Amino acid sequence: MDVKRISAFFLTVIITLAVIATTSPALLGNIRLGLDLKGGFETLYVAEPFTEGQQVTPATLKKAAESIAKRADKLGVAEPEVLAEGENRIRVRLAGVENEDEVREKIGKPASLTFRAPDGTVMLNGTDFVEGGASVGYDNRNQPLVQIKMKDRTKFKDVTTQMIGKTLSIYLDEEVLSSPGVSKTIDSDVASIEGNFTFEEAQNLADTINMGALPLKLTEKYTQVVGASLGQMSLEQTIRAGIIASIIILIFMVVLYRLPGIIAAFTLITYTWLLLLLFDLINATLTLPGIAALVLGIGMAVDANIITYERIKEEIRSGKSILSSLKTGSKHSFRTIMDANVTNIIASLVLYFIGNGAIKGFALTTMLSIVVSVLTNVFFSRFLIHMLIKGNLFKKPGYFGVKEDQIREL
Repeated sequence: MDVKRISAFFLTVIITLAVIATTSPALLGNIRLGLDLKGGFETLYVAEPFTEGQQVTPATLKKAAESIAKRADKLGVAEPEVLAEGENRIRVRLAGVENEDEVREKIGKPASLTFRAPDGTVMLNGTDFVEGGASVGYDNRNQPLVQIKMKDRTKFKDVTTQMIGKTLSIYLDEEVLSSPGVSKTIDSDVASIEGNFTFEEAQNLADTINMGALPLKLTEKYTQVVGASLGQMSLEQTIRAGIIASIIILIFMVVLYRLPGIIAAFTLITYTWLLLLLFDLINATLTLPGIAALVLGIGMAVDANIITYERIKEEIRSGKSILSSLKTGSKHSFRTIMDANVTNIIASLVLYFIGNGAIKGFALTTMLSIVVSVLTNVFFSRFLIHMLIKGNLFKKPGYFGVKEDQIREL
């Protein structure tokens, strides 16, 4: 028996379980829950054109929804769900919001930047500015001002040409920020907003503009508070079912595969803990679809172990040594496991990029589950088994679920 390898194995297991036991309560407490689990509020907006002649199109409606989602992200709202519906509606679902009135005001507020002629005609609006293009600059007196990058330099030149000798007032919603006079054509793609700002005021204004100048005017149709009672009940039932299923799976793995089954049980526990840790590190939000993806990931992790151990058992039955069976079985099973995981990742990527809200959460959780599963239930599991077998303590085929009479002579 190789005492060093066996000691290293048990030391690895003990330290890992100790870390899992001491950190799991904090990880579970830090998990952010979605609207369906934690509750929150839902608001429905009706979109209208800003200017005469402008139309509400699927493209502008989608753009407005994306702008609202970005605003919610910047306000620290967990995984906002913003959906464009029908021809002119946007539904917003926000979970776990404490300062509901403040968030609703900032999200629903148009934050629309417009440049208007003295008669109120809008010469430039949010669609003319580069998204996120507002920044703080300084004039020749070193006074802070806000600079906004234009999408079309020619259009800005034409507008300033038309407005020579007149004022071109700059509005944020219906508040006048400044009303500079235009004395000459401005051939530039950058417009400046001056107003005797302090640096903090200029930065706040730039941030407000960058929250997303909505391409459409939004009117709040209704808002309702969403309770989490159904979600909590579903969460409790899912957790209970998950615990029962996990216990049955672990017993099944140990009975069928013996020593590898024990290692599989350990790596599955490690897999679940690492996934929770990853959720905490990226500040992810857990929803019911996310829980479904998590359960699916556990199933895939079990599947990876079964594929590997069945291949190893087949090699042992063929008469090879335990170490040789491990190497050959692991090698042959690896490609099968990776093929299945790669196809699942591709499907998840498609869901992530074409979906939104809960669909994105499901896809992201699935991808994370696959990556963590490969690390723990393929590489980590193989590392532990190698240590045990090379430690020369467990040499009998029975330790791997193979009876002596099942072994064929080479």
